Amino acid sequence: MRRSTRLLPLALVASVALPLAGCSGKETSATQATDKLEVMSWWTSASEAPAFKVLTDAYAAANSGVQVTNASVTGGAGANARVELAKRLAAGNPPDVWQTFAGAATEAFASTKTIRDVSSVFATGGIKEAMQPTILDWVTVDGKQYAMPTGAHRQNVLFFNKAVLDSAGVSAPAAAYTTKAFLADLEKLKAKGATPLCLGGKDAFTTGELFENILLGTAGPKAWGQIQDDKFDWNGTAAKAAFAGLDKVLSYADTAADSQSWDQAAGKLARGECGFLTMNDSGYGEIVKAGGTDTTVGEVAYPGTDGSYLAVVDVFVAGTTAPNAKNALAFLATLADPATSVKFSAIKGSVPVLKTADVASLPAYEQSASKALWSSEVLPSLVHGEAMSPKFTQGFYDGVAAYVRSRDSATFVKAVSDAVNPSRPQGH
Repeated sequence: MRRSTRLLPLALVASVALPLAGCSGKETSATQATDKLEVMSWWTSASEAPAFKVLTDAYAAANSGVQVTNASVTGGAGANARVELAKRLAAGNPPDVWQTFAGAATEAFASTKTIRDVSSVFATGGIKEAMQPTILDWVTVDGKQYAMPTGAHRQNVLFFNKAVLDSAGVSAPAAAYTTKAFLADLEKLKAKGATPLCLGGKDAFTTGELFENILLGTAGPKAWGQIQDDKFDWNGTAAKAAFAGLDKVLSYADTAADSQSWDQAAGKLARGECGFLTMNDSGYGEIVKAGGTDTTVGEVAYPGTDGSYLAVVDVFVAGTTAPNAKNALAFLATLADPATSVKFSAIKGSVPVLKTADVASLPAYEQSASKALWSSEVLPSLVHGEAMSPKFTQGFYDGVAAYVRSRDSATFVKAVSDAVNPSRPQGH
């Protein structure tokens, strides 16, 4: 793992120090039997809640007599849940298990000893050997595992409603779909009076994902190492092209974008109320929940990003001072059960991260996404804080928001520069 840049995701920026409050107590025993387990997540949408229930039901079935408390907190991408978690950690009242992201968030919690080493879980059932190697690295700190993934979501996905495109005379996109073709298709949809692009702009991460997808298509995967090493030129040609691309694509966005959430946008695509939607494929679960199928909705990698898998990996961690540690470890083991992972993914829209999971029963899209996970270059999401420091991530969000308001790339560059290096000249 890169140590210098990957810390906490957005909405934990102000609470980076708060996990320290959770490491002042004594580590609780992982061998003492108790009859309770509290799990905190942010999965509360129409597709997320039943997917989460798959996990808690599987745990309950294997651990009779344990009362499971669902401490889920509503809020897109977990912003509200992370704030509530920070408060509880500061108060010395952590849940037994909580949801976070692989990479930066896991590393930060581990470095403050807020979460416990769960390598013992990975050592059973061949979990460590079966896990996708890049993702295994993202949950490993100093040779020890600290988090259990639930699956992987691909962020650089472009969904489309086949009937809407067909009615506008637009051919369904195929592999190697280009930005030029995408913009031409958006224009055709607009000319026919259709809403070209759905966007859940009420949740800030959706616009951030759109820009990140455009950036990947413009600058290529090599830029991710440069960004993580603070060597990417945000005033350079590739960055300027990405800003221009965001400006152009946003001109085709749903006029209701600012007032609708990510899941509402996904539902509109499923119902044929727009032509395209781009966001991580947790949106696929909502599309299916709203009645979309592989027959009515298609997808391709976002233009220019074939060969890359921009990953959003949700994980659960066990609190160091949580009162029901033995049950917490058993819950993490449940997540790694291949059959449970497949059942969860079928609802959530993710794909299992274990090669021992048989994905043959999953919908066609998820089977293709699984193939991409194992055959593509896997990159950490900037938007979801898996790749970069909390200051950078906050600057990234602030910068995208500033650009959307001003359409001036200098506002983005300033936000990122001020967040990371206030005294440095802009551009890096």
